[in-house]
Amino acid sequence: MTALWTSDAIAEAIGGKASHRFEVTGVAFDSREVTPGDLFVALKGEHADGHDYIPKALAAGAGGLIVDHPVNGPYVQVADTGRGLEDLGRAARRRTEAKIIGVTGSAGKTGTKEALYRAFDRMSFGAAHRSLKSYNNHVGVPLSLARMPSETLFGVFEMGMNHEGELRALTRMVRPHVAIVTTIAPAHIEYFGTEEKIAQAKAEIFEGLAEGGVAIVPFDSPHFALLRDEARRHTDTVISFGLGQGADVRLVEEMSSDRGTLVTAQLRHARLSFTLGMAGRHWVGNALAVLATVEAVGGDVGQAGLALAEMTGLPGRGARHRIGTADGGKALLIDEAYNANPASMAATLAQLGEERAGRRVAVLGAMKELGALSASLHAGLAQAVKGAGVELAVLVGEEMAPLADALAGDVPVERMKDVREVLEFLPDRLTDGDVVLVKGSNSVGLARLVDALTASEGA
Repeated sequence: MTALWTSDAIAEAIGGKASHRFEVTGVAFDSREVTPGDLFVALKGEHADGHDYIPKALAAGAGGLIVDHPVNGPYVQVADTGRGLEDLGRAARRRTEAKIIGVTGSAGKTGTKEALYRAFDRMSFGAAHRSLKSYNNHVGVPLSLARMPSETLFGVFEMGMNHEGELRALTRMVRPHVAIVTTIAPAHIEYFGTEEKIAQAKAEIFEGLAEGGVAIVPFDSPHFALLRDEARRHTDTVISFGLGQGADVRLVEEMSSDRGTLVTAQLRHARLSFTLGMAGRHWVGNALAVLATVEAVGGDVGQAGLALAEMTGLPGRGARHRIGTADGGKALLIDEAYNANPASMAATLAQLGEERAGRRVAVLGAMKELGALSASLHAGLAQAVKGAGVELAVLVGEEMAPLADALAGDVPVERMKDVREVLEFLPDRLTDGDVVLVKGSNSVGLARLVDALTASEGA
């Protein structure tokens, strides 16, 4: 396998000293994820020191280490391993000639990142790279950069934040040629106070744009003008996408079928009809952002359309499973368990309402980091639940009490303290033809419910 980094290149990038020469084919900071040939970065955190896991990393086949003191094994020593990882990420960015895409937003950023990657990977015959999982913070972003091969043609990086200034630091590291904001919603509003301040923080992504870069912004957002104006401070090219008239890249027509949604989109320089494999109108918006980006970098929008058709479900973000029911039938489980905020809750509930079902069941976990607005935002989901035709709402977590009150008398509600209680209650009550939506903040742990319900299906 071609070397990703040599010890000499690592030492030069991070200003460190190598014990001796070595080569690595990957980068990791979690000893549990080390594979043979990886560079293991021994990070120091609040509760653990990566140096304590060096023996485990070497046993897993690590080909080199970044450390802050001499150890047994091949290493590059640097004063601060966290800073070393950042410097390695910056070096990876400097050495590539790839088109770099940065993605942020209150919802949809991981799905949009994955769709962009699949589009670019298809048109570059495997020369695309992206951040894995949701590695979008001050550790995940430099790690994802450091993992990028020098011969990459397209790189797609997700960037997240929950405090002012965090995105500014990340985008200046990534230096994207295209920066996308997918949507603005009251995620992490506990730390910001208002949606407008969230929008301002998300707009920090434009500060890192490379020379001649492009900003992609959501036309349908109430914060469109703020995002557009902030983007114009850093680039002359701002492209809007949306469902409504006036967007630069917009929806012309959509038609649902058993194979997906047939979408016709008007781009800036072309019109494209394609099948969208992912269900939900929120995914139409994500697809428009993808097409706007591909067109902006001169990519093949036809290939992008094919990639969107092939994308049919991400774990925790829309994956669909057929599961057995207590009466010997089958139910459809829609896995949206990864995370939740008011906007993504409303979007997925709307999709639930479009599903053909004998009965619609919504398992909804608490939304976190909403601060003083938590009660009103949870209660505010009532209209979306009713509009979806939900016939059983299983609400998990104390924060869901206001929603239970708002649904009283209109929708049957079962209150649950945690996932364990849901597992004791739900399986015996599912019947043939049910459609079950599972959605909640990641910390609620609804992914464990999905795992349990799908285990017998081999999903």
